[in-house]
Amino acid sequence: MKRVVVTGMAGITSIGSEWDTIAGNFAANCSGIRRMDEWDRFSELNTRLAGPVDDFQVPAHWTRKQLRSMGRVSRMAVAAAEQALADAGLLGDESIKDGRMGVSCGSSTGSTDEIKAFGNMLLNSVAEGLNANSYVRMMPHTTAANISIFFGLTGRMIPTSSACTSGSHGIGYAYEAIKFGRLPLMLAGGAEELCPTEAMVFDALYATSLKNDAPQTSPRPYDKNRDGLVIGEGAGMLVLEELEHALARGARIHAEIVGFGSNADGQHATRPELTTMRRAMELALEDAGLAPSAIGYVNGHGTATEQGDIAETLATSSLFGEHMPISSQKSFLGHTLGACGALESWFSIEMMNRDRYVHTFNLDEVDPECGKLDYLRHEFRSMSNEYVMNNNFAFGGVNTSLIFRRWR
Repeated sequence: MKRVVVTGMAGITSIGSEWDTIAGNFAANCSGIRRMDEWDRFSELNTRLAGPVDDFQVPAHWTRKQLRSMGRVSRMAVAAAEQALADAGLLGDESIKDGRMGVSCGSSTGSTDEIKAFGNMLLNSVAEGLNANSYVRMMPHTTAANISIFFGLTGRMIPTSSACTSGSHGIGYAYEAIKFGRLPLMLAGGAEELCPTEAMVFDALYATSLKNDAPQTSPRPYDKNRDGLVIGEGAGMLVLEELEHALARGARIHAEIVGFGSNADGQHATRPELTTMRRAMELALEDAGLAPSAIGYVNGHGTATEQGDIAETLATSSLFGEHMPISSQKSFLGHTLGACGALESWFSIEMMNRDRYVHTFNLDEVDPECGKLDYLRHEFRSMSNEYVMNNNFAFGGVNTSLIFRRWR
């Protein structure tokens, strides 16, 4: 078995695209959630809250030819991939095009402007707005395909469109591809573009926050007074590399991935199951050869939905006990769906390496129905850990758990 390390990291969020900026906003309790006045035209949509990336612009050096196959979700994914390659010292390296680097990436869906255009064709029998690239921008694997094409990567492509676990699946499957010796390099992660249809999905389940006139007070993961989730957008990408390959080229190593677990609830499409959530964490621990006591911090999924928060924390507490520190960055960004697993993995590594862990924003009173854990509240906490875990869970009963080891 090969050892797998992280040599590049990058992301795009509503509160910044560099760690120092993002961490500054975390420390200042400044979230990326705002009221979406542009959603007022959807009279049957109750929520007006979201976490948009208002300042995203495509890099000036990208060409029109490169852009025409990319909708917004792919543009953010490719931009994050470009930054991650630069961080790894591999941007512009022609050797990555020889089949040694692959892509493992996903999103909940493709770009919805294209879905709208195809829907218009079905409803009104017109092809207005459709062209040769419409499907490429819409297709579920648009992020993975566009990353591969943009950088000329000819290694294996693993599309991971699994809703809220798209990003963590992307990292987990890339880790396994390298671990089992299939290739030495992978770009891995996930992305999501904001769309009111995604808010409507959760609105229909009575699961969205309605604090429309107080956007900085929501979402509230694990809090007794939470009233639902907030949708966000963004992208996160990691460069994963076989250890000996990284050492041979003198790469800077951010962390080692030592465990990945994934399974399915097999019960219900939208109701989480704490037994299989716990089992996914156990699978990651077994893969890493670690006891639960080795983990120093859990980055929780923390969507701020009642069923999700309760099931997740009960599962976590039953495995690790009440002294396990836990927090959720969705309290600052909203639920970025396909991007969250990748972004939260990036954050987990940054926190581990800096010994400063982000609290859950807006967590004032822990819901007594949640599992007994050491909830990080109000401010950063200083801790030194060798291992941290990142958990994500998705509709369809999908569970993932990743374990990162500090590189010393």
